[in-house]
Amino acid sequence: MKVYPLKSITIEQAQEKQFKMVECLLHHFTGSELLSRGDLGVNKLENKPIYTAKVEKVIAEFFDAEDAILVRGSGTGAIRYGLAGMIKAGSKLLIHDAPAYSTTQTSIGMFGLKTVVANFNDINELKKVIAENPDIEGALIQYSRQKPDDSYEISEVIKTIKESIDVPILVDDNYVVMKVDKVGYELGADLTCFSCFKLQGPEGIGCIVGKKDIIAKIKKMHYSGGCQVQGHEALDVIRGLVYSPVMLAIGAREAEKVLELSKNIKGIKDAFIANAQSKVIMFELEEPIAKQVIIEAGKRGALPNPVGSESKYEIAPLFYKASGTFLKINPVYIDTMIRVNPNRASAETVLKILDESIKAVKGE
Repeated sequence: MKVYPLKSITIEQAQEKQFKMVECLLHHFTGSELLSRGDLGVNKLENKPIYTAKVEKVIAEFFDAEDAILVRGSGTGAIRYGLAGMIKAGSKLLIHDAPAYSTTQTSIGMFGLKTVVANFNDINELKKVIAENPDIEGALIQYSRQKPDDSYEISEVIKTIKESIDVPILVDDNYVVMKVDKVGYELGADLTCFSCFKLQGPEGIGCIVGKKDIIAKIKKMHYSGGCQVQGHEALDVIRGLVYSPVMLAIGAREAEKVLELSKNIKGIKDAFIANAQSKVIMFELEEPIAKQVIIEAGKRGALPNPVGSESKYEIAPLFYKASGTFLKINPVYIDTMIRVNPNRASAETVLKILDESIKAVKGE
């Protein structure tokens, strides 16, 4: 199968991101503050915990952004608040011609947004659709692949939209932050939205990075103290952002090794790396035994399902069914295809589990 996975940063580049995050952290915190658990409640100076405001300044500086805000609801909440701050309910929203992530589709429905669909893989078609819809009021781009055959360069899509029409662009950067060189905002979008839980952070916290005027509107939505991300949660977010780049780069390296070494394992028909949400290895088996192999892998310590996509809980490798987008291409993949994410494991550990599980199912 022909796929176009995103280019992962190297371990050396990941180290530089780690060092930059620490440097930004030191611009806003004292040493004793970093050894605390932060503050709680609505401080009059910021209308939020002071430590939360400090962490948001660190994140904004790291991404060279005008502003940033932490919100509840993980990546979904970040996108939802981003859309609410960016465009009015009932507006026309430009999206890619592909199945939207389910929670994103729910957000679109909640706001009564009218979607205008264009194939982002075809820049000429994108220009044509924009020209035919001059009343578009915003655009939403998912950085990670929505379909296996997606090949668009997000920087080119952002540039094309900006040159064609003056509307704000929100990029769903879930699954790519700290894995790619630059996120959507750094490439010219107005907002970058992502889940901190996917970056070794606490459950339920999302982040929005971008233009100050849009984030100012979102801040007004968080006047209530119950909406605020507390100081200890914000500190956990920043710790995750420090540790995740190198961890994720090691995982990407091991995925490449798994792909190369898997050629020696019997029972595999095809293997390739794809951005099926996270960047994973897709194994197509010679026989329709995928479900049984996943069960056997679980007996050997593999995770049977994701938690938050490389969250702090996902240490062992993940052996899971093919994603919904792959199953739409061919429903048979539910029985013949497995997606594997090494997480924190080595390539050798992943391949040992895979080999033993296939043999166990086949009675070898």
